[in-house]
Amino acid sequence: MNNKFDALKDDDSGDHEQDQGSPKDSEKEKPEEEEKEQIIIKKKMVVPGPGEHPLQYNYTFWYSRRTPGRPASTQSYEQNIKQIGSFASVEQFWRFYSHMIRPGDLTGHSDFHLFKEGIKPMWEDDANKMGGKWIIRLRKGLASRCWENLILAMLGEQFMVGEEICGAVVSVRFQEDIISIWNKTASDQGTTARIRDTLRRVLNLPPNTIMEYKTHTDSIKYSMGRLPWSGEC
Repeated sequence: MNNKFDALKDDDSGDHEQDQGSPKDSEKEKPEEEEKEQIIIKKKMVVPGPGEHPLQYNYTFWYSRRTPGRPASTQSYEQNIKQIGSFASVEQFWRFYSHMIRPGDLTGHSDFHLFKEGIKPMWEDDANKMGGKWIIRLRKGLASRCWENLILAMLGEQFMVGEEICGAVVSVRFQEDIISIWNKTASDQGTTARIRDTLRRVLNLPPNTIMEYKTHTDSIKYSMGRLPWSGEC
């Protein structure tokens, strides 16, 4: 499984055009290219073990916590969010999940995030910036069950929307808890409707449950310079 610090490095593996400059320029770039190669080696994606049941996508668990009322910024958010680890199979997921505290037992202003490997749980991430999220506010005592049902449905590809799902978040707050699922394309109403209906089914929500869809661009506008905290609404 990935070292939890490796995935925080920038991934430069997608841009390796050959430079036609002078030999001196090429020599200067050699150390930089070697450094990139080392980063790529460290960032090799996790793979299923022998005999394990592979998932359709690899995923990464993240955790974040902050003190309410403290001045916030995007930089401080990135400092607060910590990668727990990545997995590629059913067995690897359960090895992580079975040792994690349940959301209902968390205290303070805490969040668990489960996103596809390579996607950061931030509005500004390339995979997220044109998307949005379905938000459900829960009374205390329901977060653990709803979170487990949601992530099992996500890992099991029950939403049936292709590559649209980016990840899910459970946000523990003092008066209530918030659960959300993020998708790539906020403008695709057919996809967002299917996600809504599947979410209602897998969480066994009453018909009168209030579900809100918010685009990430609206969230950024609303924040007006505040922290882009994934569980804030």
